[in-house]
Order: sequence, then structure tokens, then C-alpha cells
Amino acid sequence: MAGKNATQQRPALPRFEEAEGLGPRDAEFVRDLIAVLEKHGNLDRFGLCLLHDHFPLDADEVLVETNDPEARTLQIRVEKASGTRHAKPSQWRFLPDVGHAKGAETQGGPYEVILQCDVVSLCPGRDR
Repeated sequence: MAGKNATQQRPALPRFEEAEGLGPRDAEFVRDLIAVLEKHGNLDRFGLCLLHDHFPLDADEVLVETNDPEARTLQIRVEKASGTRHAKPSQWRFLPDVGHAKGAETQGGPYEVILQCDVVSLCPGRDR
């Protein structure tokens, strides 16, 4: 069940245990997606992730990833969007039938940011 301030503009996601991963019947979909990514020069820039929820987020909250390269660990935590030090979104959710999405980087963008990387923790691609 969503928190009292949970965003109402996006459809609910399945819990991780219920989310269905890629399988043999998705081969044509994946080939089509690869073709679109190649067409736009984004094959080595974007991929897929399994959309799911472990717990609800309120509308003013974001997920933030941090990492420790020496320990080779990742951690994701919930922060208030107004107080996070994040600087780089790293995962997005497509929202084709929704107006301006919370966290969208362009006005009216058909997506929302679902995970942000805390650059203080040396996110991939940051100079050390």
C-alpha cells in the first residue's frame, strides 16, 4: 500500500517477487529495442531493468544509489528530493500516457527518474 503522499500519477509496479523478467517470448521485443537503440546511437548508453517495487515512495522522495568501489558494494536509500546531494539520474521509467512526470528532466517528458546516483560516492563514470 502506498504512503499517504505517494504519487498518484504513475501506475503501481509489481512487487519484486511478482515481477516477470525477460524470457524466450521476449526475443522479438529485445531485437526491436536493440534496433531502436542502435538507430539513435544509444546501444552502449542504455539497457533494461526490471521495474518493481520493494516499498512505496512518497511523492517528495527519491531513491539514491551510493557505492564503495574498494568494498565493491552498492547501496540504495530513500531521501527527500529537496535534500538529496544526487546529481545524476541513472534509471528512468517510461510514462507515455502521463503528462509532466515527477522527476522528468524536460518539461512534459514521457518518463520519470526512478534512481539517482550520488556522485559524492564515485558513481560509475565519475573521475576519481
